[in-house]
Amino acid sequence: MADPFAVPGFERARAPGSGPALPARPSAWSVSALLLAAGDALAARFGAVTVRGELSGSTRASSGHCYFTLKDASGGAGALRCAMFKRAAALSNVPLQDGLQVELRGRLAVYEARGELQMVVESMQRLGAGQLYEEFLRLRARLAAEGLFDAQRKRPLPPFVRTVGVVTSTAGAALHDVVATLARRAPHVQVIVYPSLVQGAEAPAALVAALAQVERRDEVDVVLVCRGGGSLEDLWAFNDERVVRALDGMSRPVVSGVGHETDVTLVDLVADLRAATPTAAAESVAVERAVVLDALTASARRLSARVEQRLQAHAQRLDTAAARLARPAQALGAWRQRLQRLESRHAAALRARWQALARAQEALGARLARAGERVVNARRERHQSLGARFVRAAERTLARHGDTLRRHEQALANLDPQRVLERGYTLLESRDGRALVSAGALQPGQDVVAVLHDGRADLRVEQVLVDAEGGVSGE
Repeated sequence: MADPFAVPGFERARAPGSGPALPARPSAWSVSALLLAAGDALAARFGAVTVRGELSGSTRASSGHCYFTLKDASGGAGALRCAMFKRAAALSNVPLQDGLQVELRGRLAVYEARGELQMVVESMQRLGAGQLYEEFLRLRARLAAEGLFDAQRKRPLPPFVRTVGVVTSTAGAALHDVVATLARRAPHVQVIVYPSLVQGAEAPAALVAALAQVERRDEVDVVLVCRGGGSLEDLWAFNDERVVRALDGMSRPVVSGVGHETDVTLVDLVADLRAATPTAAAESVAVERAVVLDALTASARRLSARVEQRLQAHAQRLDTAAARLARPAQALGAWRQRLQRLESRHAAALRARWQALARAQEALGARLARAGERVVNARRERHQSLGARFVRAAERTLARHGDTLRRHEQALANLDPQRVLERGYTLLESRDGRALVSAGALQPGQDVVAVLHDGRADLRVEQVLVDAEGGVSGE
């Protein structure tokens, strides 16, 4: 079996009383030789290995090679740098997402350029999403259902920003990148830093407090939340629900610049604008000073040209007015003649108008007289016709009432008691003039008066006989 520790130029020495010879201890190893020997020893000792863990810090180079770190899924502190070259990456159907639990098969090697232990991955199989990544997906889905990430809620940035509030750690490189970018692009923009932790268990509460301070102080035009790149755990404070809701309630636009371009957090989704890096976030909030100066210069040139045009136009009008005022006597004479012509013209027009009005008045008077005469004649004829109709109607009414009166007279005459007495009937009355119409009203010895058609007779009742139906009898 080949000796994994065999290095060209060195002989193996034997320990006293031992079997195989040990490698001779050189006076000094070269770095390349030592790394080569270590790599050979790893290859001989382990060969092809299979390892499980959680992806972190995944990147894909433009060459097609993929680089990432495999972390201990059980929560241990171990981490292994991995490289999956273009051929193996093209055959893999597992997406490179931080937090995925995967099973890798490959070989261990030493990356000589940095002297690091790494695993050259030949194949990758997905085991399931890591706990943090699963929590990230659940929280993202719930907040998205509430509408916190809707595009309609995004607010535009102010066109010209005077003050920028930066929420980040004062110890990180992100603040230096933001300040340097703004100092280079827009030195006129004031930067106000609201310090906060950006990593660790206390980072979410610190970020929420810093954002509340931004709202309370109310001194910036736009808020920039940023930090450098890192793993999913490093950026977990920017996936905290408290931080996301605090950003959603901000009264001014928010720009996120968390991590690198491949890092996506919930803060990026809720922000009004997401930048790939803190530097890109600083570039997006402020227009470059040279661009502003060019725009101001162009506006100044246009304004100067417009002012010059207006001054020239007013100068021409002034020259024209001065020329007109050069000979005021002639101007006054011309105006006097014009007034005289206008007076003559107006006087003639007034006379003509007066004459026309007089003629119109005469014609109107004649028309009114004729119309009045026609109305009077028509009214007279109508009154005459109505009088004749009234007379005829009165005659008919009197004739009709005369006939009715005669009928009533005949009816009254027929009912006259004298007529009845003339036909042979007699009317009995009591001494006091009451008519006696019933035998029951008579009594023997009673004095009565008989009224005939041609006179009266005094009578005395001797006997009263009443029909059986009357129910009265007497002597």
